[in-house]
Amino acid sequence: MPDTTRHSEFFAPGTPFVTAVRRFAEADPDAVALTDDRGSLTRGELDRRSNRLARAYADLGVGEGSFVTIGLPTGGAFIEAVLAVWKLGATPQPVSSRLPARELAAILDVVRPALVVGLDAGAAAPWVPVGFEPGDTLDDGPLPLVVSRYWKAPTSGGSTGVPKVIVGDQAAVVDSLVPLMPLIRMRPGSTTLIATPLGHNAAVLWSSAALVTGGHLVVMPRFDAERTLDLIARHRVEWVCLVPTELHRIARLPEPVRAAADLSSLELVATGAAPCPQWLRRFWVDWIGPDRLLEFYSATEAQAIVITDGRGWLSHPGSVGRVVVGEIEVRDEHGAVVPDGTVGELWMRRSADDAGPYFYLGATPRRDERNFDTVGDLGFLRDGWLHLADRKADMVVIGASNVYPAEVESALEEHPLVTSSCVVGLPDDEYGSVLHAIVQTSAPVTDEELAAHVGERLLHYKVPRTYERTTEPLLDDAGKVRRAQLRDRVLAERAPTTPR
Repeated sequence: MPDTTRHSEFFAPGTPFVTAVRRFAEADPDAVALTDDRGSLTRGELDRRSNRLARAYADLGVGEGSFVTIGLPTGGAFIEAVLAVWKLGATPQPVSSRLPARELAAILDVVRPALVVGLDAGAAAPWVPVGFEPGDTLDDGPLPLVVSRYWKAPTSGGSTGVPKVIVGDQAAVVDSLVPLMPLIRMRPGSTTLIATPLGHNAAVLWSSAALVTGGHLVVMPRFDAERTLDLIARHRVEWVCLVPTELHRIARLPEPVRAAADLSSLELVATGAAPCPQWLRRFWVDWIGPDRLLEFYSATEAQAIVITDGRGWLSHPGSVGRVVVGEIEVRDEHGAVVPDGTVGELWMRRSADDAGPYFYLGATPRRDERNFDTVGDLGFLRDGWLHLADRKADMVVIGASNVYPAEVESALEEHPLVTSSCVVGLPDDEYGSVLHAIVQTSAPVTDEELAAHVGERLLHYKVPRTYERTTEPLLDDAGKVRRAQLRDRVLAERAPTTPR
């Protein structure tokens, strides 16, 4: 790995992102900065290409303070677009390249971007398609320095399917990123694998951190378990973030494939975005050791950050770690702080004077007079260690008992033939609700076998009453599931038809 730590002046406090990128390009223009399926770009090539692209965007109406919605497929072009937007003093607003037209329309209605990249915005905004290239006559030299007031504006819909835009209330200067790097054990100059879609906040966060500190970004257009291991070995990857869905898919690879993998370069595997089942944590601890694992919990809003490593998993089973940034309180439905070990809603803040480095477009935070707010996650604290339960909106009440679908899904996915699952609550006259499981399997397995498997791990009322199969993955590459939409679909299919 190039020793870029000696170039720490390139990303000293207060340095704009674009200045850091330019300094690295000037210092070593032939060093590889970005690799995807198209090939590799050097630092110099990336800097020049993004300069030309920025000028093309400016000709289309992007300027300082603008928002630019980026819906490109995951790849190097996405990184180039983000860098070009920063160079204009604008804010990149990443979204999925597969975003349905209705969701895109809802986002554009609140963002009012100057430009949409990669998605057809129709008459709602100016837009350019996938594959857009600036004209050859445009200058690829440095642009006048302007600094984006807000460095990112990702969306979050969670299980509700209702998008909201979360604007990072920090300027595009390295102070917004570099202090996080010791917490996630990413060294400046690292070769970093991006295996999750760049439309998601975490992928934008980690790729940006690597980019502005002189790293080599290896971008995987679509996650594939075996290819992930190949890329790690081929490019000597040192840092990778894999969501639990991806950890699961790698764990299900044939043992000879895993045994042949060369992971000697790998310094850290980080995971987050969804709770990681305990059995899956144990698998990875046993495979690569506890010191090369890290789990983080934080909302996109980043009011508080919780982190643990493999040793924390072993010493506090089920925990996602201790708070390392900000504060968390666990409260009941009346707003009172609950005793240690009691599940409640997580309320978070950065400090007494600061709720967190964000604001919403198209939504209003649930915030109290002490600057605590909540995104609806449930969990409990025990001796300072945080344990997640589920999202408040996803909790199912069966009789008088609270059931968290994530717990049931974790049990289901321990079955060697289950590749993904989604558990929803359906109305029931006797119990109020019962559980229904939608499962994707790698081979046939009966309802009775699945029920017996879950019954060996959870209390009887947590065993799904009914099951259905799907051939499509239920979780996307970022580990997210559209639970509310799936539940609505099941309810619609079960609704009685009215005789004519």
